[in-house]
Amino acid sequence: MENNNYAIETNDLSIHYGRFTAVKSVNMKVERQKITAIIGPSGCGKSTLLRAFNRMNDFVPGCFVTGELLLDKQNLYGKTIDPVEVRRKIGMVFQKPNPFPKSIYENIAWGARINGFKGKMDDLVEQSLRAAALWDEVKDKLQESAYALSGGQQQRLCIARTIAIQPEIILMDEPASALDPISTLRIEELMQELKKNYTIIIVTHNMQQAARASDYTAMMMIDDKRAGSVIEFDDTKTIFMRPSDKRTEDYVTGRFG
Repeated sequence: MENNNYAIETNDLSIHYGRFTAVKSVNMKVERQKITAIIGPSGCGKSTLLRAFNRMNDFVPGCFVTGELLLDKQNLYGKTIDPVEVRRKIGMVFQKPNPFPKSIYENIAWGARINGFKGKMDDLVEQSLRAAALWDEVKDKLQESAYALSGGQQQRLCIARTIAIQPEIILMDEPASALDPISTLRIEELMQELKKNYTIIIVTHNMQQAARASDYTAMMMIDDKRAGSVIEFDDTKTIFMRPSDKRTEDYVTGRFG
C-alpha cells in the first residue's frame, strides 16, 4: 500500500549550473510534519538542494534541474507548474533575518495581501505572530519598524511572515547561524511547535542543533567531480549514533568538516 505520509519526494534529482553538476542524483522522501535536517561540509550543495525544493534556483542564470521533485505526487519542475505557486506552498526562511523595511504589522500583511488573502488581516497578523512566539513581545508596537527588533525577534518575524501565506512546507537555511545561543534555542523550540502543522526542512552546520531539533537527517558529501550528493538519509538518532557510512561517522564526530 502506498505511503501518502511524504510531503516531498525526489527521484534522481540533480542540479546543474551550465555544464557543472552541483548536486547529483538525490533520492529522499521527506515525511509530513517532521523536521528534516540537511548536514555536511561547506560547499557540498546543502543550500543549493534546499533552494531547489521551492525553485529559488530559478533565479540563478544557467541553473537547471533534472530528475523529479514531487510535492503531493506532482512534479514541481513540470512544464505546467507555476513557480510562484510553488513558493506559496513552500515558504523559506533565510540565514540572516531579512524583514521588509516596513512596520511589524506590514511585514506580515504585505505578503499575505499580494498572495490574495481576503480574510480579516488583523486576525491573520495576530495568529501568525502567535505561531512564531512573537505576539506578546510586539503586540503594543505593531506600527513600529521591524528593524527596531533584535536579531532573534527579526528572525521570528520572518518565520511569522512565512506562516502568514499558509504554506505546507517551511524551508530554513541556517536560520540560527546569525543568532546568539538564547535566540537559537528559541528558534529550535519554535520549530518543535511549528512541526505540529508544517513540514520543516532545515540546513544547518551545527551538529548539536541537527541532533537536538530534527527527526530525520540527510548527510551530504562532495565526490571527486565536486558534485554534492546525499550519502546517507535516516532518522536522526541512527545518523548520529549508528551511521552506516564511515564518512558520516567521521563528520558527525568532528573528525573532519
